[in-house]
Amino acid sequence: RTFEEMVERYVAERVVGASRHGERRARGVLAHLLPVFGKKTLVQVTPKEIAAYKWKRQQAGAAPATIVKELALMKTAFNVAIREWEWCRDNPVCRVSMEKEQNSRDRWLTEQEEARLLMAAASWLREVVTFAVNTGMRRGEILSLTWAGVDFTRRTVTVFKSKNGERRTIPVNQPVLELLSHKYEQFRGLRGIEQAVVFCSEAGTELDGSNLRRGFTAALKAAQIEDLHFHDLRHTFATRLVQAGVDLYKVQRLLGHKSPSMTQRYAHHYPESLRDGVEILDRGKTFSTNLAQRPFAPTVAM
Repeated sequence: RTFEEMVERYVAERVVGASRHGERRARGVLAHLLPVFGKKTLVQVTPKEIAAYKWKRQQAGAAPATIVKELALMKTAFNVAIREWEWCRDNPVCRVSMEKEQNSRDRWLTEQEEARLLMAAASWLREVVTFAVNTGMRRGEILSLTWAGVDFTRRTVTVFKSKNGERRTIPVNQPVLELLSHKYEQFRGLRGIEQAVVFCSEAGTELDGSNLRRGFTAALKAAQIEDLHFHDLRHTFATRLVQAGVDLYKVQRLLGHKSPSMTQRYAHHYPESLRDGVEILDRGKTFSTNLAQRPFAPTVAM
């Protein structure tokens, strides 16, 4: 069996149909992997070959996170081939060290920048940005959101399959509810509306990551905003919640983080939220002081 056969079957069985964004991302990864490993048999894909590929990608300027995604797809495909298809017995990716991702980025949109960005953005992009800032949803989740996932009665939107492979329901605030209501009026009565995506271009075509990236980059330039990625809108949502004193557990649930450590990066934004913890000591000290100042009244046995 060749590497190409393995990854093509993996994508067909596990990725296609799960999410349009996930399929596009997988195809983008394979565009780098297949020219190097495609025609090799699975036993020819060795840790030495993978390490050499990793080094070449580093020299080409690929970001650590990009290399991690490429090796992660290889690793998962090999695991499936071993456990379910019995095509091979060894996963060579497990013996190659992964690049360390830089996840410490902490950039968010200020209110002044948000106003400039919305003014510079096209109408379709303005809707996407407003939605992202107020829900904290990932780009892929936003682009794949259909009207079947919008519940006006409960005031929620549902991601049927998130990045973690889980279903997640998110409450929406009034600005998002008004935005969705306005958009729904434009589509009301259309056949098959439940399966239609919520966000599309002005021409009515489905958005993809590249279209969104181009429009977002152009709007940032027009608004004179630097060093901002679309994913930073998700950081903006979390940062604003924490700065408003929202409990980190609630932020974790809203973001769909599996681990609280992923949400912990936002804790430094609101140190005042810890003040009520130390003030408990003050209350306890006051009670002890008052108790000590009371006149002693001996107990008399009857």
